[in-house]
Amino acid sequence: MSLLKQLFIAICLFLLAAFTGSFVTSLESSRAQTISQLRSHAQDAATALGLSLTPHVDDPAMVELMVNSIFDSGYYASIRVRRVGDDSIIVERQMTPGNDAVPSWFSSLVDLHPEGGEALIMRGWEQAARVEVVSHPQFALARLWDSSMGSLSWLLLCGLLSAALGGWLLRLQLRPLDDMVQQAQAISRREFISLPQLPRTPELRRVVLAMNQMVEKLRSLFAEAAQHSEHLAREAYQDSLTGLANRRRFDMRLGSQLVAGEQTAAGYLLLLRVNDLAGLNQRLGGTRSDALLCAIGELLQRLSARQGHPDWLAARTRGGEFALIMPGQSSSEADQLATELNAALESLRSTEASDCAPLAHIGLCVFHPGETEQRVLARADQALAQAQNRADKPWERLDSYEGGGDLDQHEWRTWLDDAIGQGKLQLYFQPVVRCADHTVILHHKVLARLLDAQGKAIPAGIFLPWVARFGWMPRLDQLMLEHTLAHLGQHPQPLALSLSSATLNDQVSMALILHTLREHPQAAHLLTLELDERSLPAAEQLLPLCQSIRDTGYALGLQHFGGRFSLIGNLAHLALAYLKIDGSFIRRLDRETDKRVFIDAIRRATHNIDLPLIAEMVEHEGEALALRELGIHGVMGRLIGAPVPRPGHRAASHSGSLPSDSPEEFR
Repeated sequence: MSLLKQLFIAICLFLLAAFTGSFVTSLESSRAQTISQLRSHAQDAATALGLSLTPHVDDPAMVELMVNSIFDSGYYASIRVRRVGDDSIIVERQMTPGNDAVPSWFSSLVDLHPEGGEALIMRGWEQAARVEVVSHPQFALARLWDSSMGSLSWLLLCGLLSAALGGWLLRLQLRPLDDMVQQAQAISRREFISLPQLPRTPELRRVVLAMNQMVEKLRSLFAEAAQHSEHLAREAYQDSLTGLANRRRFDMRLGSQLVAGEQTAAGYLLLLRVNDLAGLNQRLGGTRSDALLCAIGELLQRLSARQGHPDWLAARTRGGEFALIMPGQSSSEADQLATELNAALESLRSTEASDCAPLAHIGLCVFHPGETEQRVLARADQALAQAQNRADKPWERLDSYEGGGDLDQHEWRTWLDDAIGQGKLQLYFQPVVRCADHTVILHHKVLARLLDAQGKAIPAGIFLPWVARFGWMPRLDQLMLEHTLAHLGQHPQPLALSLSSATLNDQVSMALILHTLREHPQAAHLLTLELDERSLPAAEQLLPLCQSIRDTGYALGLQHFGGRFSLIGNLAHLALAYLKIDGSFIRRLDRETDKRVFIDAIRRATHNIDLPLIAEMVEHEGEALALRELGIHGVMGRLIGAPVPRPGHRAASHSGSLPSDSPEEFR
């Protein structure tokens, strides 16, 4: 029972006891006064009648007339006139008044008895007769009943008003307790909220001040750890001049992109090399050369942002060399981007360089999951070398691999429209387990495969680039959500489902997602919706979006974390269920110290807000051991289990060779 209810009941009981005591005391006082009045009334009537009958003691008719006159004018039970000598009755009148106006229980409670009085009638100096008068209490009882009901009504009215006023005052005074409860619940959701309005009650004021101090301390600890993690990330993975990713970050992303996985897609790698950077330094000076490199970096960032691909990565690998990883690109799109980039470089050359040589050369090469980094980089270097040897255009592309089979764009559109429209979707489930004990499953990650005309499941890494290119990601997200909710209705188990950036940025699609979630509140405790760190909306849109999803009862998670280092300071406001570290930071974790330092910094920052960390793409036993030593909460990847179509099935762990999960395997 809440404190408010306990205090309210205590006040009501106190008022009840006080009013009951007051009512009983008043009733007893009125009863004693009534008995005294009845006795006095009877005695006065007897005395008056005795004096009036003295001259007529020997006239029976006159005696009877006077007795009748007194009896009819008062409330008497009986009046008797007796002779003194033989005690015979001269005159007698009596009656029994009705008691319909007073309940019997009240008569029994008050217990008023008739009261009598006597007087002597003298004949000279002799006692001739005796008058006996008995007052009936029923009339006094009726008045006592009316008086008691009036008093009780007034006391009840005062009691109700006092209880209502006391309850309102209690709720007003205890409202800071509700605010502190919400503050504590916000802390459990990893939100730090300070109460700006302090209560006037000194005791509650001290408690609220203490809570605010604790919240501020937690916020400062997390902000300090987040700032430290961001600083380490910038030093380790960011180029200090251009702000792009450095060579270490580039190698990490390229390596993770080439891992044959469920959602890794083929694409193109672009290498850009500035011609004669040393000569530019001599002709332009170091400051203008650095400005030129920064301009090229901004150009790559603008092209990447304009394309709207969150998984692209622009990097400065060394000196005057830049790279752009473009998963999901086709050859025609790569050619168009190279042409635009070359035109932008020409405009820079006209302002910064005076010679006729191109400012930079560009090499493009295709890559697809399963290849080695050395092979892809060698092909890119070959494309760059061919571009440097060409006089007609300063860029070259090797291979025409589309990453999507033998279908052209029209065939892709027709097949995808038919597959999504008719719901030809098969869900796959990949286990996420506790890092310290791989037998404890935290949840399953939901992945999708579309069925082709032969009924074969096509991995997401193959069709997702085309779905995104056609603008159908919201359709696919809605279809996956409906299939997942239907699966949970038959097989309840904790699941995690990703939402694409296209859905998050489309108000109509997001409203449809929220409507679907509200229609299935029974699955809220089982399904966690994951947002991609690479494609999060702006902060002013992200916070309301997260709040609208949490209002449906479903939890939120963040996957592929690690690229946007500045985001770590805002994690406390998102109330996430967990954080999944991008697989590029996990690959070769046991052999690369800088990754261990970075992940440990993230763990320290998230530990202050009790935010669990889960590692993605764990493929080797050494990586799992390093994660266990770092204190990471959960792991997922092909070491733990490959995606499987059967609900609740957990793939076996592998300590040696890994199961093949290339796209070709599922064709």
